Amino acid sequence: MRKFWLLSFLAMPLFLAYSDEPPPGGLEHWTSASLVSMSRALEPQAASDSHHFAVKQLSNYPNEYFLLARRVADGQPEWHETEADVFIVLSGTGTLLVGGTLVGGETTAPHEQRNGSIQGGVRQKLAAGDVVRIPARVPHQVLLEGGKEFTYLVIKVKGY
Repeated sequence: MRKFWLLSFLAMPLFLAYSDEPPPGGLEHWTSASLVSMSRALEPQAASDSHHFAVKQLSNYPNEYFLLARRVADGQPEWHETEADVFIVLSGTGTLLVGGTLVGGETTAPHEQRNGSIQGGVRQKLAAGDVVRIPARVPHQVLLEGGKEFTYLVIKVKGY
């Protein structure tokens, strides 16, 4: 009988930790397995896209939104007037060309320019596990070493 009470006492924290309460609104959880699965689903789109790029929006909130992006070739130069980018590299390697001046960019959406070229800037090597923040109004471009893939989570921070 003593064992029963001892086991009951030890199991009590497990019962207290369980809750029927729903998770808080806005809570998001993407497992590494779910991100890998979604990334694989983007492979055909990236392979057939003229810019060798595929993207899936994961969520959208008032201050930020989350994207899963996959590249299989160099990206276009980009410039965002009102959003900062945070990249979390999930797989692959690449080089981030960042800074300098965007020359010949085209407005592709309000407060967004793409295409053209970046004059100047610095190059930063990126690999799985790296995190980089790119401020608003800073040109940037992801470059790949031929034939490789690059998958990353993008957090777009709004409101600059």
